[in-house]
Amino acid sequence: MKNLRNSRRSRGNSKNSLIPIRLNVLFIVVFLLFAALICQLAYLQIVNGNRFSAEATNNDTHIETTNVQRGMIYDSTGKLIVANNSSRAILYTKPVVVTNDQMKSVADKLVTYVSVDTESITKTMEAEYYLATPKNASRIQKQIPNAASLTNGDLSRQETLYVKKHDLTDNFSKKQKEAAVIYHKMSGAYSLSNVYLKTKDVSDTEMAEVGENLSAMPGIKIGTDWTRSYPDGEYIKNLTGTVTTEKQGLPSDSLGIFLAQGYSRNDSVGSSYLESRYQDALKGSKGITQVVTRNNKIVKKIKEYGGQPGDDLQLTINAPFQKEMQDIVNKTVSGIGGFSSGGYAIAINPHTGGIYGMAGVYRDPKTGKTTENPAGAINQSITMGSVVKPAMIIGALKSGVITPSNNTLVDMPIKVMDTPSKGSWFNKSGSANIPLTASDALMVSSNSYMMQLAMKEAGFKYSYGARLTMPTSIFDKLRNNFNDFGLGVRTGIDMSGEVSGLEGPSTQKYIGSALDLSYGNYDAYTTIQLAEYASILANKGYKIQPHILQAIRANAKNGKLGQVKYEAQPKITGVINVPNSYWNIIHSGMWNVVHGSSSYATGTSMKDINPGIAAKTGTAETNYGKNETTTLSAISFAPYKNPQVVVVVAFPGVTNSDSGVNMQALKSIYAAYWKHVQSDKGMTNK
Repeated sequence: MKNLRNSRRSRGNSKNSLIPIRLNVLFIVVFLLFAALICQLAYLQIVNGNRFSAEATNNDTHIETTNVQRGMIYDSTGKLIVANNSSRAILYTKPVVVTNDQMKSVADKLVTYVSVDTESITKTMEAEYYLATPKNASRIQKQIPNAASLTNGDLSRQETLYVKKHDLTDNFSKKQKEAAVIYHKMSGAYSLSNVYLKTKDVSDTEMAEVGENLSAMPGIKIGTDWTRSYPDGEYIKNLTGTVTTEKQGLPSDSLGIFLAQGYSRNDSVGSSYLESRYQDALKGSKGITQVVTRNNKIVKKIKEYGGQPGDDLQLTINAPFQKEMQDIVNKTVSGIGGFSSGGYAIAINPHTGGIYGMAGVYRDPKTGKTTENPAGAINQSITMGSVVKPAMIIGALKSGVITPSNNTLVDMPIKVMDTPSKGSWFNKSGSANIPLTASDALMVSSNSYMMQLAMKEAGFKYSYGARLTMPTSIFDKLRNNFNDFGLGVRTGIDMSGEVSGLEGPSTQKYIGSALDLSYGNYDAYTTIQLAEYASILANKGYKIQPHILQAIRANAKNGKLGQVKYEAQPKITGVINVPNSYWNIIHSGMWNVVHGSSSYATGTSMKDINPGIAAKTGTAETNYGKNETTTLSAISFAPYKNPQVVVVVAFPGVTNSDSGVNMQALKSIYAAYWKHVQSDKGMTNK
């Protein structure tokens, strides 16, 4: 028993003696680990501290952007008229730092998988590609006199000239030329900006082969490109405008502005009309990716914002009506011939300023070639003729030279010293001298009546053959009145390119022309100005700014109209505050132009238009070279008692002044309006 206890005690002592040994081993291991850690920290701090500090300093963050789909455009009824076609595309994102030789290598590899159009290639592009090889650049540099003293830019230009002069690229193969086109696009890009290398006809095979070899071509990506399409026909493109292609890039006249706003040089932007005017709404918001670089190499990408497609536009334009209206003007102009320079027409809501349709055709009088040009309605100045006479009468009433109850004047030829006699179309010789009220003067389109008003407003007492001693201030007086009606001043329509018209000289030498100005045969106006002016007559005094945008809507992503973000409201830019009796004179006169019983009424060929219209026709004597021509114009509104629409037309350069093309066009346009835009059921003249 005693021996057993001694044996157990001996084993316990043995176990206890092992614990200090294990602790010592553990302490040694921990010590060694700490020692190793301290050594490593010392190594990092002392040996490589400067390098790591430099790398940390060289870390940089950049922003990479990606393009988004442009907003679409709808007509007033919600019909899609401008859409986007998506297509597969091959892109290149230029690294933060990359050499010409590296870009050339990528271009050379890419063209082994894709075919590229070389139609646009130039000798300069070929030379740039040739010089991207360091060996070539070094050899050419030795041939440049004083190369060492030249700036980089000058040296590059001299090298390019040398290559072109010595035809060093003449033996380029087809693939080398393709690579030169690719290299040109790549080298012109900004760091971390995307440039499209191929956007058309990218085949399945090309997509597959490029995708499989992306790792061998740094910066190359597969993506999507969007181009404008026109589901209802390209006729609308002449009104909505165009978008620059990737090849065209940013417009040169506004390059600095776009670059300051964060655009890339090859971005597609609106270049004309509505596409340009509403660029900010249509463009959307680009996708944003944060790119972290170290020593000019990308180490991390963080997608911060996926981008937002552009907002959609809904227009006041009714697409079917616009199309038929354009066809009417096309047909009318094609039948005029002679020295015609085209024709223009506008239909507008006189209470809101919303344009239902705007059509136009430019015709080259020399060749007879025609081009659809709806925008000509805002940028072509035309001597319009007698359509200004309602404004002339309102001005005379405001001046007090006539009154609603005392406005009868005798139509007679006007003869002043040293000037040929001027008279109305029906009374050139004086054989038809008749008394006319202001309303009658509109009905028969009396030039004599308007000239007498102008002389009265100038304080000049007319007598046959007397010297015309009116002060030149009469020009300003008449023009100020016309300006109040929108004639001779920009309307502010939401399209780029509007002009204000043309004014003739107003010195004493041309004082006789003030008489011509009074009946519309001197200054020139645009068709959109006629539309705004006729709207003032229709709504009795409110000058409302014309517009084509109805609303800006959020992109609904399903082809439907999205939520309204902005809706255009009628904008009153002036008021002609005169008694209703003044407007009654104008309205009754314009009604009688069409429906009057006088044999001299100028617009009776339109009396069968239903609902009945009030109108004023215009004829201006013009010239094309030594050839006498005529402008045939017209302003109108309907229905007479409750105007819903204003239609105006202008056809300059007509050879046959009796053709009545202005009135024929009006009749066709009204028929199209009541068919497409608004039902004529229930519409009466009362």
